[in-house]
Amino acid sequence: METQLLKAPQKRQVTAIIVLLLLWEVGGETIKYSVLEERDNGSFVANLAKDLGLDLGELAARGARILSKGNKQHLQLDQKSGDLLLKGKLDREELCGDADPCILHFQVLLKNPVQFIQGELQVQDVNDHAPEFLEKEILLKISESSHVGTVFALKIAQDLDVGSNTVQNYTISTNSHFHLFTGNHSDGRKYPELVLDKALDREEQPEFSLTLTALDGGSPPRSGTALVRILVLDINDNVPEFVQSLYKVQVPENSPVGSLVVAVSARDLDTGSNGEIVYAFLYATERILQTFQIDSTSGSLHLKAQLNYEEIQTYTLTIQAKDGGGLSGKCTVAVHVTDINDNPPELFISSLTSPIAENSAKTVVAVFRIRDKDSGNNAKMVCSIQDDLPFVLKPSVENFYTLVTESPLDRESQAEYNITITVTDLGTPRLKTQHNITVLVSDVNDNAPAFTQTSYTLFVRENNSPALHIGSVSATDTDAGANAQVTYSLLPPQDPRLPLASLVSINADNGQLFALRALDYEALQALEFRVGATDRGSPALSSQALVRVLVLDANDNAPFVLYPLQNGSAPCTELVPRAAEPGYLVSKVVAVDGDAGQNAWLSYQLLKATEPGLFGVWAHNGEVRTARLLSERDAAKHRLVLLVKDNGEPPLSASVTLHVLLVDGFSQPYLPLPEAAADPAQADPLTVYLVVALASVSSLFLFSVLAFVAVRLCRRGGAGLVGGCSVPEGHFPGHLVDIGGTGTLSQSYQYEVCLTGGLGTSEFKFLKPIVSNLQPQSMGREAEEYP
Repeated sequence: METQLLKAPQKRQVTAIIVLLLLWEVGGETIKYSVLEERDNGSFVANLAKDLGLDLGELAARGARILSKGNKQHLQLDQKSGDLLLKGKLDREELCGDADPCILHFQVLLKNPVQFIQGELQVQDVNDHAPEFLEKEILLKISESSHVGTVFALKIAQDLDVGSNTVQNYTISTNSHFHLFTGNHSDGRKYPELVLDKALDREEQPEFSLTLTALDGGSPPRSGTALVRILVLDINDNVPEFVQSLYKVQVPENSPVGSLVVAVSARDLDTGSNGEIVYAFLYATERILQTFQIDSTSGSLHLKAQLNYEEIQTYTLTIQAKDGGGLSGKCTVAVHVTDINDNPPELFISSLTSPIAENSAKTVVAVFRIRDKDSGNNAKMVCSIQDDLPFVLKPSVENFYTLVTESPLDRESQAEYNITITVTDLGTPRLKTQHNITVLVSDVNDNAPAFTQTSYTLFVRENNSPALHIGSVSATDTDAGANAQVTYSLLPPQDPRLPLASLVSINADNGQLFALRALDYEALQALEFRVGATDRGSPALSSQALVRVLVLDANDNAPFVLYPLQNGSAPCTELVPRAAEPGYLVSKVVAVDGDAGQNAWLSYQLLKATEPGLFGVWAHNGEVRTARLLSERDAAKHRLVLLVKDNGEPPLSASVTLHVLLVDGFSQPYLPLPEAAADPAQADPLTVYLVVALASVSSLFLFSVLAFVAVRLCRRGGAGLVGGCSVPEGHFPGHLVDIGGTGTLSQSYQYEVCLTGGLGTSEFKFLKPIVSNLQPQSMGREAEEYP
């Protein structure tokens, strides 16, 4: 096999600049090879790597590919050796027909960067076909009056080979009347003509049988034969003559079968059978006989098969007009096939990359080639894609295009693109081809998890069970795969003293929050911390959200009575004068509740009384007052059991015992009843109530301390006395003040009291009121406090 590579002259100077220039020239020219047809599959054509000046590894690294213009690949590339090999046997006659030379075009595609190198493969003919006559017997009718030197046309032989392998010569069997002349047609074909050497005499020999042999120029040559039968006729001295020796006609390729191409006409001056003309093809190839048919009587030429401009553009027909005497004339008909836009564009994908990573710009997605088999404007094409896509088409060499990303892609906005490549020609009417490709966008971890809320407020009732699910947080990540898998965690609290890890835990997979232990509202009303959501991308992204846990109060604390004291050492006894009016304030029960809200709303009621109906308690403030006038018949000592109850569910309560002692001759200053109208200049009732309550509690505490000290002193100083104690002179310091009638006590008295001990019991022993001992200054001061 002969292999030829055309390159620019190269100078043998090993410098980097010259090498680069030579490589550029190789990429810009066409490489040409030749190979004989019928070679076996895998036959060596050339070493492409050597011809391109590339290393063996560089072909594989740049993804070298061989692209053919047709749908069938004729060449293959061994990337390891760089050899260009045949891919199947090549049949020149099947590939190119009568065309000579037979050129197969191909391209070498190199990537990274993209580079196209044009190539041509010439398929050389071998003598694998013998000449063949379409008719095995050729009949000639020659008038006996034919002159010596008259030429008679014979049928040509068909040889599918080309060049020197096609028919090169014709011979005729030896005879005394004829010799054979081989002529050259305008298209290069050889044709035989029989030349009369000696006048004919039908009476002497009416018929001749000669063997016509066609020889090609192969080595060794091949041949084909046909029998030539010559019938000697009577004299016919007028030859048919065509009106035109050359007919030129243009026929659109979409002309229907049976349509008229042209009508030829010949005249013969003879009469009878010698003047009757019959039309027929002369020198017709098999393709002509398959495409056209001629009416032997009228000379009308019609289409026998559909024309195709893309296969053959021009037909040259020789038509013979023969009269009944055997004389003939001929003319040439040149049929030019005109192109119509009957072939839509074609698109061939060379490479396609999918998926492509988001955020990548100027990425080559696809390389493809377009083709239109028509000609002229019908073969001019426009390539386009949709306008609303972040892709752009860039033309390359010889109808090659690359589809490139115009801007970075965002998978979260669109994860898949359906691209329609539309190729439209410029013919009339315009034809188009559409090719759909799908490009997938792969994910990059460019989105942090986002919580559904910036802050979460959760509620949990105190005394909860451990590991109680108290709520959930949720975050989403718009990425995909591992980049979208979210893990939750508790972030370190801002206050390092907060034992967050022992209070709350979070499920790392679903964001569920759990209380690890029972919470106490009285110890902790609210808990605030931050949670984090982290994806599993690389690098990982995260976000935070604030969580507030509010502890709801439960009614788990019973009311606690601050006054009267219930320490068990000495009962609390209140003194009430028998002259007291109805509504007289005896005492006030002061209680608190460690709960909150309605669980701390307290109400008071009287459970037991020595004499029912004598005393009553106000439900909302705990004031114990007389319900009616006291009489001499009423007992002196009374025991009241009061109940303090909260408003929880279920309600909790506490009881307190109050001792009341009725005394005679107990003086009292005037105090207005609680129902009296408040002074307009008085402060806000709620504020006053709070101040009075605080003052009352403080006074009660001070009174209790003083009483306790006095008892201890009496026990220590009069251990020998039984049932008696010394009463100090002067004012008794244990008086309580209730501003506005809402305090614990509403009178100021001084009594001589004896606190006895010995058996663990203490009680008041009334001696006499010491009202007369009050100093005027003291009375004046109290009058100012109690107007």
